[in-house]
Amino acid sequence: MRLLLISNSTNAGEAYLEYPKRQIADFLAGSAAGGDRAVDTVLFVPYAAVTFSYDEYEAKVAARFGEFGVRVDSVHRHANPAEAVRRAQAIVVGGGNTFHLAKTMQDQGLYEPIREAVLERGVPYVGWSAGSNMSCPTICTTNDMPIVEPLSFKALNLIPFQINPHYLDAHPDGHAGETREMRIEEYIAANKGMNVAGLREGCMLWVENGRMSLIGERPMRLFRYGQAPRELTAKDDLSFLL
Repeated sequence: MRLLLISNSTNAGEAYLEYPKRQIADFLAGSAAGGDRAVDTVLFVPYAAVTFSYDEYEAKVAARFGEFGVRVDSVHRHANPAEAVRRAQAIVVGGGNTFHLAKTMQDQGLYEPIREAVLERGVPYVGWSAGSNMSCPTICTTNDMPIVEPLSFKALNLIPFQINPHYLDAHPDGHAGETREMRIEEYIAANKGMNVAGLREGCMLWVENGRMSLIGERPMRLFRYGQAPRELTAKDDLSFLL
């Protein structure tokens, strides 16, 4: 299984997918499933887009991926999306609204074909923001509003822990509501056996050959029920979470 799970697409003041483009290029240069050649075409899942079209999303991602010689083929252009997944060299799931993404993937019957591709055939998977949420057992640690109702909160379950992308430590002045940490503490109180990785912006998780590492200058905050949150860095082996 090969996964690249990115917290956010864009850092403040940067162009779209600027900061993670080298890691995405390196990851896709590893190999396509079942062979030694690098990935030259990815199947893109744009269903997290809500306020702009899937065509626009595809073009935006294609412009960036084109810089390192990878073609983007969006699943929304296929009459049979599940069959497109079965033929994919690699799968890329973009960010946006996680509930919209989950509902549309469920409606299109993509969960099992993607799980089979990634877990059984070793097809590389790249996700950012909502796309990273989708790799988890559920979408319950997303930051998004439930603007639509999916069939369930289940996600692809490629990894056995939850991710909270865009994790923030901040508690703004004058804000009397819950912090991100408090919301995650609620989740682990209700789901005591589940770990949650607070993945700060500018960071990503690379999973390959049964090992997982953090890439980025900021630490990852790990939440476990009954334990104080832990800070883990790029120097730590995170494979114990798998």
